Amino acid sequence: MTEAYKQAGSLATKYEAATNVNLPNLLTVSRILLIPVFVLVFSSPTPGRSLVAAIVFVVAAITDLLDGYLARRRSQVTKLGRLLDPIADKLLVLSALILLVQFDRVGALVAILIIAREVAVTGVRAIAAAEGIVLTPETTGKYKMVAQVVAIVLLILEDGIGPGTWNLHLAGTAVLYLALVLAFISGGRYLVSFWRQVSIKGLW
Repeated sequence: MTEAYKQAGSLATKYEAATNVNLPNLLTVSRILLIPVFVLVFSSPTPGRSLVAAIVFVVAAITDLLDGYLARRRSQVTKLGRLLDPIADKLLVLSALILLVQFDRVGALVAILIIAREVAVTGVRAIAAAEGIVLTPETTGKYKMVAQVVAIVLLILEDGIGPGTWNLHLAGTAVLYLALVLAFISGGRYLVSFWRQVSIKGLW
């Protein structure tokens, strides 16, 4: 019986390795599916919406940590995962920023700058992929993502936990500005890395 279980586990592992159906990719897809749930909850006029929306957002953000960790640990890094993971991250953050602008918790200019950076980096990554250039994730970009998540959660909760909401707004705004600075630093490093590899390969 034990041997049969081992064989079944081995077959499952081989199937996952040969296809895109694996736990890391499922976590990434779940993050995308949680985005409309977050939008609906945060947009609803029901009491407690901010707290529930913050919980949904945090759960979605946690899947971002888990999918990459599990993909590396289980050797299940796939092309689909590499494609979907950054897209899911951007959709999650940008949807939250748009709603926060709508509710006057984030300035439109800050949101526009962050969105512009994300679009630019996505474009560079797409061009790099088409040219066979691999751009490794920037450490600064990871810090940027953490700062964005913290800022967004604080700004979501600013009207959802009673007294002290003004302090939450100030803290969230400060962390969001930090995220903006980190976003442009990491974006600049992506561009430099891309241009160096293009020059080395003599593509342009």
